[in-house]
Amino acid sequence: MLGFPVEMIVFALLAAIAAGFVRGLAGFGLSVVLVPVLQLAIAPSAAVLVGLISLFLIGLTDLGRVRRDADRSAIPISALALVCMPLGLWALTALPVEWARVLIAAVSLGAFVLVAVPLGKVVMPRLPAMGLSGFFTGFFGGFAGMPGPGMAPFYLRGRLEPAAARASMMAIFLALTPISAAFFVWRGIGGWNEVKLALMLFPAVLFGDWFGHRAFGRVSKTQWQVATALVLGGAALGAMWKLLA
Repeated sequence: MLGFPVEMIVFALLAAIAAGFVRGLAGFGLSVVLVPVLQLAIAPSAAVLVGLISLFLIGLTDLGRVRRDADRSAIPISALALVCMPLGLWALTALPVEWARVLIAAVSLGAFVLVAVPLGKVVMPRLPAMGLSGFFTGFFGGFAGMPGPGMAPFYLRGRLEPAAARASMMAIFLALTPISAAFFVWRGIGGWNEVKLALMLFPAVLFGDWFGHRAFGRVSKTQWQVATALVLGGAALGAMWKLLA
């Protein structure tokens, strides 16, 4: 099927269900789970493209939720991320693999620390925090297809309720992913095979996402923050493992 062994397809479908669940619960994390699995069978850049297409497709199912719950901060963060995305795409193709792994590991670990470690009364002013969030969201959206770690600290440590924070992150994904995917194709990275693979995995992503949404409605704010911190922690551990392997 699409030139892949049946065992790989089954494994990818299971990963897509898990990725959809994480995304439905946390508001981000689909690529964090899905892309590393796909990299076992296809080129990393192609795996990133499949992750971006999957993010866009699942984002279309949440248009109503985004319009109802998203905070206005998603607009400037999305705009700045779009400006910074080409820098990430350039880094993906220009930097040596070793440097790329170091950069991904450092930022993933930094995002986890910013979310999970108590900072007491240390608070960054809102505008600089939004600026940094927009920069890192765009850079990592282009560089690794994982914009989540760039925006998660801003929304998880901010004043917004979980529903608004989650919808805001979904809104940013919806704005970034189609343009990022178009940049990939324009640079000659991937094509119809990646689109077909993403479409094949989409029902599994949608299935997991449905369960994630149901789980979100049953957890407290603290439980939601812990769950999202665990997603970032998993991303950081995965990046460190690749760095040390």
